Amino acid sequence: MDGLRLGQALANHISFPYSPNAASEYYHLFISDDDCTHGYMHPAIVEKMPWHDGFSVDHQTRTVRANLPECSVAFQQLVDAIIDQNIFQIVGGRHSEYFSVPGALQPLQIERFAVGLFGTTSRGAHLTAYTATAEGEMRIWVPRRSSALKTYPGMLDTTVAGGVRAQESPFETIVHEADEEASLPEALVRHRAKSCGVLTYIHQTDDSFFAEQGLVMPDMVHVYDLELKADVVPTPKDDEVKEFYCMSVPDIQASLKVGAFKPNSAVVMIEFFIRHGIINPENEEDFTDICMRMHRRLPFPVSTRR
Repeated sequence: MDGLRLGQALANHISFPYSPNAASEYYHLFISDDDCTHGYMHPAIVEKMPWHDGFSVDHQTRTVRANLPECSVAFQQLVDAIIDQNIFQIVGGRHSEYFSVPGALQPLQIERFAVGLFGTTSRGAHLTAYTATAEGEMRIWVPRRSSALKTYPGMLDTTVAGGVRAQESPFETIVHEADEEASLPEALVRHRAKSCGVLTYIHQTDDSFFAEQGLVMPDMVHVYDLELKADVVPTPKDDEVKEFYCMSVPDIQASLKVGAFKPNSAVVMIEFFIRHGIINPENEEDFTDICMRMHRRLPFPVSTRR
């Protein structure tokens, strides 16, 4: 990519160490009688958390366990207390939609803004819409985030993206987000959007994040492609997108190089370039490392278990 090495740029977002010792610095979250770890909690979060009788905390073994059979109730009581007391910046005293915790033996839902406090795995869905010019050049529709957003205001983003809410599939997330963020018709998205796999990685918040530092954020991102005809133009519909640009591949590469993209959207864009042969082993020195970092085996359950 013209001498552009992306490995370090990715490392800044996919930043949780691979060393087995890294997890020992965190408290491991367990859910009822399930013996699998479902999240890594930062010690500072554990210390400030308004725990109640539905949880047991063992500082010697660095474990937290939700003890109630109905774990969603225990977590909701905790989140309600966090909001009432406005304890953590990441929650900001606000309620949010529910996310399901993947791989939990019993259904467990946690409010989206609070997920990062517990270090459980989030699910997202991103769609990259692109078109071809009369000369056959690929152009990609890239939105600029509103400057009023709390997270990564004013940065470039994936065409359409959103968190996968509880009781919702990744594809349904794409369908409703495509309407809300880009005014793309439902029939078009349902007919032409193509599932292209899932990215798995672990982010650790740093000073580029608006709230608490050192939070562990495992993520599964379902990626979709949508080829649009030249006369289909995404248009902002809600207040999250300021405007759309129809960008060339070189312009996007330059924007990635200077960190203009929202971090997880940069990961999605780089993976899109790999799938379309734009980034390959011949033009990117860190190619193998990039591919492996975007498809990390997560240390938590990620699918239905019996």
